[in-house]
Amino acid sequence: MFRFFYNLFMPIGFLFYVPGLYLKYRNRPGWKDTFSERFGCFSPERVRELEAYHGAIWIHAVSVGEAVVALSLLRSWRAAHPERKFIVSTTTTTGQELVRNQAPENTAVIFCPIDFLWMVRKTLKILQPSMLVIFETEIWPNLVAETRRRGIPVTLVNGRMSDHSVRGYRKIRFFFGPLLRMFDLISVQTDADAERFRSVSPEANVVVVGNLKFDQKAPADLPDAGYETCFGPGKHLILLAASTHPGEEELVAETFLRLRKEIPDLKLVLVPRHVERADDIAAMLKKLGLSFVRRSAGGVDGESVDVLLADTTGEMLKLMNGADLVIMGKSLAGHDEGHNLIEPALLGKPIVTGHVLRNFRFILKVLLQENAVATVTGDGELYGQLHRLLTDETLRRELGERAGRAIRRHAGAADRTIESLEKLLAENSGK
Repeated sequence: MFRFFYNLFMPIGFLFYVPGLYLKYRNRPGWKDTFSERFGCFSPERVRELEAYHGAIWIHAVSVGEAVVALSLLRSWRAAHPERKFIVSTTTTTGQELVRNQAPENTAVIFCPIDFLWMVRKTLKILQPSMLVIFETEIWPNLVAETRRRGIPVTLVNGRMSDHSVRGYRKIRFFFGPLLRMFDLISVQTDADAERFRSVSPEANVVVVGNLKFDQKAPADLPDAGYETCFGPGKHLILLAASTHPGEEELVAETFLRLRKEIPDLKLVLVPRHVERADDIAAMLKKLGLSFVRRSAGGVDGESVDVLLADTTGEMLKLMNGADLVIMGKSLAGHDEGHNLIEPALLGKPIVTGHVLRNFRFILKVLLQENAVATVTGDGELYGQLHRLLTDETLRRELGERAGRAIRRHAGAADRTIESLEKLLAENSGK
């Protein structure tokens, strides 16, 4: 019954969704050549190509953040079970480009269809997977139900549910309760996540395996960030603000102006979460009188600038690796959901973030317990924390080293996840 009403009102909701989808497609970079797959449209060549992947495990990760973790799990899974075939899907063009650039050989990469019944059915008919593995929170009713109807196991991995989200799920648990019960397995990050899922659907098969993000590994062969092309030759002190959201770039830029008065060799790198906002950020930098260059435009000739605006995708790790101090976005200027602290920690980078990360509470707790992250309780504290770290190289090094050790101690979720998924595959093959 819940799917009947969902499919009844889905076309109406889609009309409101289309303008945003078009703007994202137009403004956001990334891979767009096969974007028609979002609408269940596969070229004859693609259909023939995907025939070789019948029986593969379909892994879905919505965007860049989830795709990074999905690729990490895929590599571990393939190492343990080289006989397995995989298909990875994303929703965003930036996520698609990342996966196409970094997926292991013999991995098919597609766009996930919009959750219209006919689009989902057509995609499933083309792919014929042996299992669907969905990352974190991408729960689409038709995708889940239609996969399950075909006798294909459906799983949710690295699941999480915030306090804010669970209130919404509970209000319409008549809808989400039956939907969550359709999953053969829901593996979640923490005990708190498990409690939230069960409060929505007590009969759902929920297990705690840990956070797959802790199993990420920093590449040993990261290329140089190439900062000399915009900051000039020689050693500079690099402050990088990662995955920033509206308001944060201006806060960081204004703080940078104050810091530079005492630290002349300081340079700033801004990496907005959504690169389509680059024009607005560039206008703000001009207003503040800061010289800058956009990453997409390359370097500058004969002179250095104050700020690099990284309006490209897929370069976060490389840019972080060349930085001396990392500010993690969506935690300042009124934002408190946070972003993944694990990537800079694995690189041994000292991290500054807001003190409330609603979507990454456990990771923040792990780092705080080890005195491995610097937090600010208000925007006014940002200058003091940055000044303290930027003027003390030993403090920066020790903070970064503690962060790396703390993250590595919590690894192991990947092995537990793969073991549970393989067990489910074996059970299903015996039916």
